[in-house]
Amino acid sequence: MRRLPVGQVEQEISGGGMGCASGAGRLSGTRARLRDGRTTGPQPKPSWLKVKVRYGENFLELRRLMREHGLHTVCEESGPCPNIYECWEQRTATFLILGNVCTRRCTFCDVITGKPPELDLDEPERVAKAVAAVGLEYAVVTGVARDDIRSDGGASIWAETIRAIRRHNPTCGVEVLTPDFRAQPDAIRVVVEAGPDVFAHNLETVRRLHGAVRKGFSYDRSLEVLRLAKSFRPEQVTKAGVILGMGETNDEVREALGDLRAADVDLVTMGQYLSPSRSHPVVDRYVHPDEFEELGDYARSLGFRHVTSGPLVRSSYHAKDQQAAGCAG
Repeated sequence: MRRLPVGQVEQEISGGGMGCASGAGRLSGTRARLRDGRTTGPQPKPSWLKVKVRYGENFLELRRLMREHGLHTVCEESGPCPNIYECWEQRTATFLILGNVCTRRCTFCDVITGKPPELDLDEPERVAKAVAAVGLEYAVVTGVARDDIRSDGGASIWAETIRAIRRHNPTCGVEVLTPDFRAQPDAIRVVVEAGPDVFAHNLETVRRLHGAVRKGFSYDRSLEVLRLAKSFRPEQVTKAGVILGMGETNDEVREALGDLRAADVDLVTMGQYLSPSRSHPVVDRYVHPDEFEELGDYARSLGFRHVTSGPLVRSSYHAKDQQAAGCAG
């Protein structure tokens, strides 16, 4: 039996999509689905979907602070993200704001759907203080959809969170991974004018699957969100993610990449879908790393400033490096 260093555990990753309430979830025996729709029963994951777990000092400190401040992170809330150990050890974390109950239901996501709690006006300050306490170098802020907040979908909380992080830790980079705010221009403007380093909104899947996979969202509306963000602040770095393994073809992925580039998106990520639980849609296929590389090359040929493509990639994976590349471009 192969031995691992003390403090490391090799683990098959489980769950979810790209982030923004589409994160990794909990999985027990994922079933793979055949092209004709039949399921094959529990299937072992390929070797490239195994990660080494490392409980470093930064990881443990950040986890303690999250508990102390009563904060939610997409890294944990929607299931154990495969990259949580690496990201937290590098002092990068993804905070989940506006509670942990979403008003929409994406089929790939394990975040709870229901009636959200009352708006927590102190949340931006708590997030900012946690960022300062642990000395984060880069903070990603994502959040649930809040259609119950009819005025702006919670955009004012997003903006105040950005400003609070800047006040408490001016050197920390800030990226937001937002819902679509139903493409309300005023709501998107409020977030963009708060000055995030990166404004991200995930497309998640191809046009053909979008209606079934992202209930309450719209493929074209998501593209409009990204267009609006860029139009309100032309220097704004924009970003989007796509999940593979939900039944799409590579040609459809190429079409989605073209649509994102036409919306003037700067950064793009692509990663593997993993079913959060037996009650979620099954994995259509495990996309080989070579295919991720090929699609990544295609995306680069379209002119994106930076492309991150691979089975373990999630929206916020190496987010600081992506942002640096976007600014350099």
